[in-house]
Amino acid sequence: MVRTQIQLTEQQVAALKARAVAEGVSLAELIRRCIDQALATSLDPGPAERIRRAAAIAGRFRSGTRDLAINHDKYLAEAFDK
Repeated sequence: MVRTQIQLTEQQVAALKARAVAEGVSLAELIRRCIDQALATSLDPGPAERIRRAAAIAGRFRSGTRDLAINHDKYLAEAFDK
C-alpha cells in the first residue's frame, strides 16, 4: 500500500468515523472502500450494467406524446435534425 495524506472537513471526519464504527472497520478501510466504489461507478460500465441502468429508468418519464410508439422514427429523425 501507498501512504498518502488528505485534508477533510471536520464534518467529513465525524461522518466517516461514525460510519466506520457502525460498519466495524477502521477509518482507513472505510475510505479505501469509498474510493473503490467511486472508481467503480465512474468508469465506463459494462454491457450488463448499461442494460440494468436503462431498465431502471424505463417508463419513469412522460413525454406527453400519445403516438410515440407509432411515430418513433419520425420523432427521432426530427430530434437529430435540430
